[in-house]
Amino acid sequence: MNIFKQLNLLPGKALCYSGFRHGQHPGGKYPTYKQVKEDLMLLNKHWKFLRLYHCDKHAETVLEVISQENLDFKVLQGAYINAEMNNFNCPWGGGVYSEEQLDKNCIDNQKQIERLIELSKQYPHIIFSLSVGNEACVEWTDHYVPESKVLDYVKQVKEQAYQPVTFCENYVPWLFKLEKVAREVDFISIHTYPVWEYKHINESLDYTKENYYSVTKKYPKKPIVITEAGWATNSNGRGINPDFVNEEYQKIYYEKLMEWIEKENILAFFFEAFDESWKGSPEPLEPEKHWGLFKIDRTPKIAIRHLFPE
Repeated sequence: MNIFKQLNLLPGKALCYSGFRHGQHPGGKYPTYKQVKEDLMLLNKHWKFLRLYHCDKHAETVLEVISQENLDFKVLQGAYINAEMNNFNCPWGGGVYSEEQLDKNCIDNQKQIERLIELSKQYPHIIFSLSVGNEACVEWTDHYVPESKVLDYVKQVKEQAYQPVTFCENYVPWLFKLEKVAREVDFISIHTYPVWEYKHINESLDYTKENYYSVTKKYPKKPIVITEAGWATNSNGRGINPDFVNEEYQKIYYEKLMEWIEKENILAFFFEAFDESWKGSPEPLEPEKHWGLFKIDRTPKIAIRHLFPE
């Protein structure tokens, strides 16, 4: 099933992009126009599709840069929805909130969805698809939103925007509890992370294939996109075996993944463009900080070093 033809897109490589640098973070200091332009000029020659997660100042800057600089990118624009229910299964204890906070989140989420629709109309030739959330239904999330509410958001966006609509989620919930959402979205978006599931690099691509094909088997008539697949390059041992992550292993996974998706005409967003120091715990080797194909200083890691000769 050729996803590029189904979405009326020319084939190309895809990448998750978040441009926060040292001292920057969502809700705080954001990357400037100049910094985003520098990033996108690095990426422009080798990637066609970008995924953005939030209808915030950062996304607005990215879309403005693409438009003003006439860059050849197509964007999967996401709305980030926060917790609307408590999740006591969150392993790091971050999924429990006051009723007041949950009520506020519902209001903020509706504003986020409305902003998603606005951006889709403002940049119709850049934004090729829309996502109503990210990892909000998986059992370990710290921002749990029930399937029924996700479904409402999907319907709301589909009624008011012309781009295809999806919901980005770990592959597991699609297999047992997101059937109604799956029927409503224009295409299903899955995340697959073998290294988070304690898989060695030697098992990596086979496990990603297993994740992908388990969803395609359940929904044989529905287009499937991989909106996150990646390999960390550092770990402090929390959740990921430090022996399983380094730049050499990231290179192996990246190359194997690219070979497979190109052969099978699968659209897959590699996670992610740049390391982000604001993520996760304060520990320098926190794995969340080390998924980029580029280091935070914008130097390429081994996987893509050949694309950027000195």
